[in-house]
Amino acid sequence: MAFADLQDFIAALDRAGDLARIRVPVDPHLEVTGIVQRVVREQGPALLFENPTRGRMPLLINAFGTKQRMAKALGVGDLDDIGQRIGELLKPELPHGLGGLKDAFGKVAQLRAVPPRRVKTAPCQEVIVRGDDIDLVDLLPGLKSWPDDGGVFLNLGLTHTKHPETGARNLGMYRLQLQDPRTVSLHWQIHKDSTSHAAIAERRGERLPVAIAFGCPPAVTYAASAPLPGDIDEYLFAGFIQRDRVDLVDCVSVPLQVPAAAQVVLEGWVEPGERLPEGPFGDHTGFYTPVEPFPYVRVETLTMRTDPVYQSIIVGRPPQEDGPLGKATERIFLPLIKMTVPEIVDYDLPEAGVFHNCCIVSIDKRFPKHAQKIMNAIWGAGLLSLSKLIVVVDADCDVHDYAEVAWRAFGNVDYAHDALHSVGPVDHLDHAAYEQFYGGKLGIDATRKLPTEGYRRAGGWPAECVLDDATVATVERRWREYGI
Repeated sequence: MAFADLQDFIAALDRAGDLARIRVPVDPHLEVTGIVQRVVREQGPALLFENPTRGRMPLLINAFGTKQRMAKALGVGDLDDIGQRIGELLKPELPHGLGGLKDAFGKVAQLRAVPPRRVKTAPCQEVIVRGDDIDLVDLLPGLKSWPDDGGVFLNLGLTHTKHPETGARNLGMYRLQLQDPRTVSLHWQIHKDSTSHAAIAERRGERLPVAIAFGCPPAVTYAASAPLPGDIDEYLFAGFIQRDRVDLVDCVSVPLQVPAAAQVVLEGWVEPGERLPEGPFGDHTGFYTPVEPFPYVRVETLTMRTDPVYQSIIVGRPPQEDGPLGKATERIFLPLIKMTVPEIVDYDLPEAGVFHNCCIVSIDKRFPKHAQKIMNAIWGAGLLSLSKLIVVVDADCDVHDYAEVAWRAFGNVDYAHDALHSVGPVDHLDHAAYEQFYGGKLGIDATRKLPTEGYRRAGGWPAECVLDDATVATVERRWREYGI
């Protein structure tokens, strides 16, 4: 089922016994982090802090903190379900017979529900505050998550911009540092679309309109984090996920649209050439990122519901709530990756690899140096290009079984022949790269080696020692009969 708004999702979590309400006062300065860390490690419930000591609204956090809850947020029983729907839409076969026509019309019906819908009135504009009456410090329970953070950060805000020339919309999720009651820094990393929009506006000598929405319907919040190509509208994607159109409303003071069901919306402008120091910030790498100059938005208008809930997230060394968000992306985008590189069977982005540090791929190997071809394909595929380590295994390896992957990667590799070293772009936040934005890459071929790859030892690649099917069947029968 799709959730109409954040309140709808909270109610569903409450009914399922997957929400803990914390009614005692809790300080968003570090204390919330300490509580959330314990709950995340125990795979515990979503948390609703009803009386944070800063801010005037409840704080929802850890809403996406397990794979099961992430799937529920997107209205599915399993995260792979959305990927399968995408895979079905991508199938190019012509329909055969009445059954085929029914399937084809079903695809059209799915797509008809995708485009966002403009509305004239919205819950997110029940209250409107302008100019110097805006005080984000007083209103929002923003978090200082880690002791050396540069201040209070408003995490999980959905930032809206548009291309100054084409008008194409972008929805992104970037960290937001609260500089003063009306000023928010925008951590627009070098590889992000909003950075491009800001650069074009700056070149034209124009200010850039910005709207930041907090507490949107779960499918919209996820879509803002998804690594979509620049020409795919995040609201089309969110509509596809939730099988229903997303309602958008015109902002009050900037030429942008935001989700009608949002809790709080900030509207303002980025002035060309203006920067403020942003950071440090304890990011998803588990390390503090340094202070750097970034653009900022001066908030001119704030709109919100009469009963808003502020949703946020804590990032840092895994495990964290953003782990299931990353797993959702891994599963949802598998069909798109396979469409480009059909030899891929499956892939896994380990949470400990914080999204960009490691990619494990299984392939249907067919020719010499096939694994190296896959490595280069991944290093050219969107944000997967930021992967620092790629481990390629055979199709019969479960990429989600890290012990199985390690056994093959440790035992099936001659590093004089099976390692590919390269240099390429890395994540903006990568602290290990000797130069910011680029660094070393390593690909490990842990597949079975072919004679045509230079493996010419007598007898060829050895067979694994496994029991034969007849013995396994006998043992299974005895186990059922005698309990041995």
